[in-house]
Amino acid sequence: MSDSDHPLKRLAKTWPLSPATIFGFGAFFAATLLLVFDSRLAPLPLLAFVLACAIAPFIPTIGFFLPIVSRGVPGERGVALTFDDGPDPGTTPRLLDLLDRHHVCATFFVTGEMAARHPAIIREILSRGHSIGNHSFSHMPLLMLKGMRTLRREVKAAQSTLGMFGILPLAFRPPVGITNPHLAGVLADEGMYCLTFSCRAVDMGNRWISRLSSRVLRKVAPGDIVALHDVSPPRASTEQLFAEFEALISGLKGKGLDIIPLARLVGRAVMLPGVPTVGGFAATPPSAYPAARRDRAVRGASASLPRCAE
Repeated sequence: MSDSDHPLKRLAKTWPLSPATIFGFGAFFAATLLLVFDSRLAPLPLLAFVLACAIAPFIPTIGFFLPIVSRGVPGERGVALTFDDGPDPGTTPRLLDLLDRHHVCATFFVTGEMAARHPAIIREILSRGHSIGNHSFSHMPLLMLKGMRTLRREVKAAQSTLGMFGILPLAFRPPVGITNPHLAGVLADEGMYCLTFSCRAVDMGNRWISRLSSRVLRKVAPGDIVALHDVSPPRASTEQLFAEFEALISGLKGKGLDIIPLARLVGRAVMLPGVPTVGGFAATPPSAYPAARRDRAVRGASASLPRCAE
């Protein structure tokens, strides 16, 4: 057995020390020292660790429990548009037409449940060259408060559903951008990574679309991953929503920001296209796609980027 194949070395590569682990060890060590000097202060480091564990999961740009991709690679001057929670027959087809008119490539983080309900829209998203990511199966808002079994079931069910379309999503966006300590292991087993966002409209799932474009344009910067939703607004008309989308795309171009594919922005594949299927489902499990193959997919650029990226 070579050194690189040693189980402990493989484990170290798969499970690098997270900030949470380092913070936890540090808090325990500090508490132990304080017991010697002043026992009244000993609980403070542990309380700080508990507080960090409670707050950090709700900040999408902080990889406290696991590595998180929330921005483009250093030096990248473009931005990427992403749409969550669809597909929605009332908005997604019209959004695809809008993106076509502006020659924009986007990524759709869909739920397995909605993909199963509207397979024709998923095929249309792919046929027009856009990327698809995993956004869990049922989009439980408090999914990250559930146990590992539920989390694994949600991720795997969405993967199986999307595998029906001959793709293998590699990027997982947790509902509401919240993470937990179990997510790293679940994604590692599926050969996936966590991708969130660095700029969002705070649209509450399109419940608040008034001045949506202004809110994004005011804070967007080069390298941002912009999070939007392609679901029908419950409190406004779709006309108002698409007026905001039009203003946003025009405003980004007016600011000199190129809208580029997410895979190019982050420097890694969002999905693997052309996965063979048997009986409608992906014939090859995620574990059969080793890291080396995924890396080659990224380096191959046009082989793994959507057609609209070419």
